[in-house]
Amino acid sequence: MSRVGKQPISLPAKVSVKVNPDRSVLVEGPKGKLNWTLPVGIEVSTEGDQLLVRRASEDRKLRAMHGTAQRLIGNMVLGVSQGYRKDLEIHGVGFRAAVKGNVIDLQLGQSHDRLHPIPAGIKVTVADNTKIAIEGIDKQVVGQLAADIRAYYPPEPYKAKGVRYVGEQIRRKAGKSVK
Repeated sequence: MSRVGKQPISLPAKVSVKVNPDRSVLVEGPKGKLNWTLPVGIEVSTEGDQLLVRRASEDRKLRAMHGTAQRLIGNMVLGVSQGYRKDLEIHGVGFRAAVKGNVIDLQLGQSHDRLHPIPAGIKVTVADNTKIAIEGIDKQVVGQLAADIRAYYPPEPYKAKGVRYVGEQIRRKAGKSVK
């Protein structure tokens, strides 16, 4: 039995989970709704204020998907109740960001501005032109947007310029030494 998959998912007070006959799982909470389709052979049952994820057999693919399905449903429950947030910071002279409508405008020391679209359901705020906060209910979308923005100019090891996650440690390298 999967150690992750057999753990029950506790449901907060204002979150409801509905499993439809077409294998879709609908999670509703105070922050919104999320939908996901269960793989064939994985079942979800409700016992009181907990969800249990079970698999139909010991097939290798079902064993692999058991823990994954449990974590994805758990992330959906957490997303609609609390939400997810990623914080980025920009380091470098002249580097800045701004939100313009439904795109984020990144000026990262290149000859052109980087305009990245903001997905639906995601809230992006910029403070002090260098601190970016990404908030939403879908963990995968929030994390992917943060990774896409970071990928435009990852932190480099010599001057530590670039876009980084808040709290990320950059291992610095020594520059050229003069003899």
